[in-house]
Amino acid sequence: MKLESKPLSAGLYFVATPIGTARDITLRGLDILANADLIAAEDTRTARKLMEIHGVALGQRQVVAYHDHSGDNIAKRLVDQIAAGKSVAYVSEAGTPLVADPGYELGRAVIAAGLDVRAAPGASALLAALAVAGLPTDRFLFVGFLPSGKTQRDTEIASLRDLPFTMVFYESPKRIHEMLDSLCEILGPEREIAVCRELTKKFEDVRRGTIAQVRETFADQTARGEFVVIVGRGGAVTVEENDVEAALREAMKTMRVKDAATAVAGALGLQRRQVYQIALAMEKDT
Repeated sequence: MKLESKPLSAGLYFVATPIGTARDITLRGLDILANADLIAAEDTRTARKLMEIHGVALGQRQVVAYHDHSGDNIAKRLVDQIAAGKSVAYVSEAGTPLVADPGYELGRAVIAAGLDVRAAPGASALLAALAVAGLPTDRFLFVGFLPSGKTQRDTEIASLRDLPFTMVFYESPKRIHEMLDSLCEILGPEREIAVCRELTKKFEDVRRGTIAQVRETFADQTARGEFVVIVGRGGAVTVEENDVEAALREAMKTMRVKDAATAVAGALGLQRRQVYQIALAMEKDT
């Protein structure tokens, strides 16, 4: 594989990196890492190893550590470099920067200085989990990590209980059991769920079913690895077609077909495409 040797214009480049399998990085991501004037990384050792695996020579270039605990001076230094005409590639330890990973404050600082921010998309635990969960993806809410304390965690879960979106959480192995207990208690044992562990890695594991069923599979196990938990949307109960038609009929008195389908799907916790097909059939019959 031959990397493209091409100077980058000045700016900050957020580069997605693999969440497991090293070959999941994109060719464009490698090109940016090969040509950027400066590399900034959440974990400099991980960044160096990734570049070594793919034969990206670092040469005399610097690798600067930047993470959630970095001071403002580091961000200012990087902004100054970009203002001076340099290109800076930023990588988090794994996945897409800013998605439950550092980078937000740096991006804001670069934008505030009137400089360019660009993204090289790629691996993301969020999207990988949605792809394999078997739950609706037409409308989803990324929640990220819940609070570690039980009271705060339960309060946040309760606030999300009735939302008509598939919900995506990240969780650590230390808290996955407590999280599943809280989900079962607050959302109910029959809510659909998928718990994804070590995505794209050798021991990838996806468990699907009701919250009660999946929680039982973890009951006597020591949790290892990083988790993505996908929870089915609120209102995920059986809805009769007559109820859908009645709601559509009322909504279509004041809305266009597409808008009525969107509104009814959201209200009843159904897939928009399914409701839209029913609405089209109703419109033909009138």
